[in-house]
Amino acid sequence: MQRTLIIGASGQIGKQVTQLMLDGGHFATALVRDKSKLSDVQGNTLSIVEADLTEDFGHAFEGCTEVIFVAGSGGDTGADKTLLIDLWAACRSADYAKKHAIQHFIMVSSIGADAPSNGPNEMQPYLVAKHMADEHLIRSGLHYTILRPGSLTNDDAKGSFSDERPKDKSEAVITRADVAQALVYLAGDNRQDSMIKELFNGGKTLTEVLR
Repeated sequence: MQRTLIIGASGQIGKQVTQLMLDGGHFATALVRDKSKLSDVQGNTLSIVEADLTEDFGHAFEGCTEVIFVAGSGGDTGADKTLLIDLWAACRSADYAKKHAIQHFIMVSSIGADAPSNGPNEMQPYLVAKHMADEHLIRSGLHYTILRPGSLTNDDAKGSFSDERPKDKSEAVITRADVAQALVYLAGDNRQDSMIKELFNGGKTLTEVLR
């Protein structure tokens, strides 16, 4: 039986991914620090594991075949939390995944994670953390997909995508709802080759962009 572990399931994107998975009849395990934050998520195929990503959370991987890592420290935290969540927890997740023979690891990274030094100074700690977490996953030997979305907005889903970075930075954006849709699409994808994709709103379908 396929079961997807969603790490960071109570976050803005994670909660949408969790509900979409349940709406599609998929079995999902939501890893959260406080299960009360999922009180508005409904589905008979949902299991919830409470754990702190700064502590041991390896037990959450039991019985799962796939992982979506969508956890993040948040924009109002300092570099310490960025290191602990966006870097260290992500790296540990890959290690746990390998130990539990996870078939597919989907990592939510960020545009600019390929070249952190090119990003704005205030973003570099975050981009370095994402870069190092991505590199750890790449070297892990796991089958992976690394998704690097553009700047995130809370607009309604547009249902249109692009994997070509716009020249105008103001257009390098994507809604959180569309990122959630892309993650659910990737969770149902049976491709065996690993890939890294940047993702923005654009004029193509998910199939055109992610295949």
